[in-house]
This record gives sequence, structure tokens and C-alpha cells, in this order.
Amino acid sequence: MPPDVPYRGYDLKEITLVPRPVNLPVECWQPIQGGTPRALDFMAKHDIKGVIGGGVAEGGAMDDVVNAFRDARNRAGRESELGEGLSFGFHFYLDDSQQHAIQTAGKFYEENLKMFGPLRLVRALSDEQIDIMSDPSKAPTADLPRIEGAVEAGGFLAGPPDLVVEQLKKLEERYPALDRVSVSHPVGTPWAIIQEQLQRFAEEVMPAFKGKVEATVPAD
Repeated sequence: MPPDVPYRGYDLKEITLVPRPVNLPVECWQPIQGGTPRALDFMAKHDIKGVIGGGVAEGGAMDDVVNAFRDARNRAGRESELGEGLSFGFHFYLDDSQQHAIQTAGKFYEENLKMFGPLRLVRALSDEQIDIMSDPSKAPTADLPRIEGAVEAGGFLAGPPDLVVEQLKKLEERYPALDRVSVSHPVGTPWAIIQEQLQRFAEEVMPAFKGKVEATVPAD
């Protein structure tokens, strides 16, 4: 690789190669953002699993990506159903009411937007909006995505545990072979809040899903 390669707004000077794992085989999981046929075919050929983040859901592209991933696996001879080999990622915030959850998590959502928007990892942002975000005089009054829109689109789970369970159950019905989701919090969320929220998710949401996930071989 030549030195000083322009990459996402800066010059990439070094890359780190991860040593081959001692214990094989291991599962490989890779984020899916653009979902080009060539990339999906490569993943299917090598049985690389896909992670779809909430940004894709917000952009309304989730169905297209899930179908394309299934088709790529089938082309590679890995007969798959919708959702198989995928994990859907969501930001979330549990509270007694959805309104209060949105109010509390809104500021964290905005910080996350500042971080990942310029990297073009938020599909809800247009190129014009990304340019506006870099201008302090325009950003405060610009029509940028808000957490309310992310919640409505299904990319951000906010509200009482029962509501979050209901939303995830609908996802389960929509993609029958899906057996994994990942949950996290936006950049800038205080560690104490993350701990409290994950504990609550484990106790009040996860028990509603009793499916068994096969144990994977750990990398060494």
C-alpha cells in the first residue's frame, strides 16, 4: 500500500495487520454499510457474517441489504433465509416513557451524529447536510436529523422495556432467520449510564427472547 493515502478526511499512513488466530475456525463479522454486490459476494464466499447498524435502518435501506445479503449467500451455495448470518445493531435507551427516553438520549444522539456523520456512516444525512455540519455558523439552525426521526424509523430503540420488546419481536417476525441483535449507546454517553442501561436491558428485555445461539470458537 502506498504511503499517505487519503481516507475519510485525513491521510492514512499506517495499517496494522492482525495475526492469524491460533484456534480455527473462528467466526468473522463485518459491518455492512454500502452493500455492493461485489462486497457481499466476497463475504458470502468466505462465510463472513454481516452487522447492520441502525444508520442503515434509518435510511430505509435495511430490506434491500438483507435481501441482497441473502441472495449473495445463496449464489455462493450457502442456502440462507432472510436474516441468516446477520446481526442488527441498535442504539437504545430505556425509560418509563418514550418521551422521557428521547429527551434524555437526544443529546447523546447529537454527539454521535457529529462523530459519524462526516464519515458518511449515517445514511439519513445528505452530502449537503454533512457539509453544513462542518460550518459552526450554519449547523445550529440546519435541518439535521434528530433522535425523534431515528426512533420513528426504528434505528434507535427508546422507551419502556415492553415497547422495545415489541419492536424487536416485529423484527424477529420480519426476518425469521435472524438470531442476533447488538445494542449499544451513542458516543459520549457516560459510562455509568451505559452500565445501568445494559443491566436493565439484560433484566427487562432479554428474558423475552429464549432462543439458543450456538457457542463460537474463541480466537486466541
